[in-house]
Amino acid sequence: MAVGRPRSVVLLSGGMDSCVCAALAARDTLAAALHISYGQRTEEKERYSFERICDRLHIRTRLALRNEALSMIGGSALTDKDIPVPEPGREAEKTGIGAGEVPVTYVPFRNAHFLAAAVSWAEVLDAGSIYIGAVEQDSSGYPDCRPAYYQAFNEVVRAGTREGKIRIVTPLIAMRKSEIVKLGLSLGAPFELTWSCYSREDRACGVCESCVLRLRAFEDAAANDPLSYVARAMSYKI
Repeated sequence: MAVGRPRSVVLLSGGMDSCVCAALAARDTLAAALHISYGQRTEEKERYSFERICDRLHIRTRLALRNEALSMIGGSALTDKDIPVPEPGREAEKTGIGAGEVPVTYVPFRNAHFLAAAVSWAEVLDAGSIYIGAVEQDSSGYPDCRPAYYQAFNEVVRAGTREGKIRIVTPLIAMRKSEIVKLGLSLGAPFELTWSCYSREDRACGVCESCVLRLRAFEDAAANDPLSYVARAMSYKI
């Protein structure tokens, strides 16, 4: 490991996008990985994926936190078991996933909670950047995955930290999902260790929005998705 590499913190959920983002961070910086469980349906599987991805990418400095606020606040199908995880329906065929209203799988202002913890840890580690695998295109349309959100958050970080030099970087935000798959393959990202499903921890359901987006990404990239699925939804326009 070269002396003098810049330090970074990478938010690593265990999903496909965050894995590719972590591979970039590990390639270009001395990366520390942060994982946050927040009472989501698949938190145990995601935590397991986080640890295995860190092992594969040789990220030694890692921190796993638990956020109790988001599950207590609720309002999302990911944190409230009384709200069913939706499957893409006929409306998605017409408009595309992410083209309509913000879906019920959105966890209200979640990324602000994650970024706040990452910024705090970055200050302690003297890390200059925070990597997050936010994606605007080919996504579910979450408002905290938009470029303007990160531009604004960077201003908050600049004004509210000791030296004001930490920057949030979003290397995947303008990429299509198929491009992220291709980039991950070129980096040797361990897709077989990732987890994207919103509802199951044994085998991916194949029909929730996240599974459908992932399956279409691998299909468009002419690549094989190494995960096993209970079912494979029809191809929706996304």
